[in-house]
Amino acid sequence: MNVTLSAVIIESGDLDAESAFWHGLLGGSVTRTPEHHFLRAEGLPAFVVHLAPGHVPPRWPEGPSQQMHVDLAVDDLDAADRAALAAGARRLSPADGAAAARSRVYASPAGHPFCLRAA
Repeated sequence: MNVTLSAVIIESGDLDAESAFWHGLLGGSVTRTPEHHFLRAEGLPAFVVHLAPGHVPPRWPEGPSQQMHVDLAVDDLDAADRAALAAGARRLSPADGAAAARSRVYASPAGHPFCLRAA
């Protein structure tokens, strides 16, 4: 049996803000419907932002749950850091120190944690 990841589904109360963030970070193209925005970028599974009125963002690491998170391997961590922040990410871990040379943690506009890791 072969299994492949076909999509990552991300809930948000604001489709435009969340899909614009992922599009700004990953590139590709976005197809919009009233309840879903489908982001397709070369070499990645689809990222689907699903409209969830009343969505409550995770408050990780202070809160009880992440709900989900995505790890992205990058060839230039500093450049990816700048791109993530420019796209609207909020940094959840420091950008300096030994651990930050290998991995950094952020939140998307809807509060979903994600990591950028040195490839």
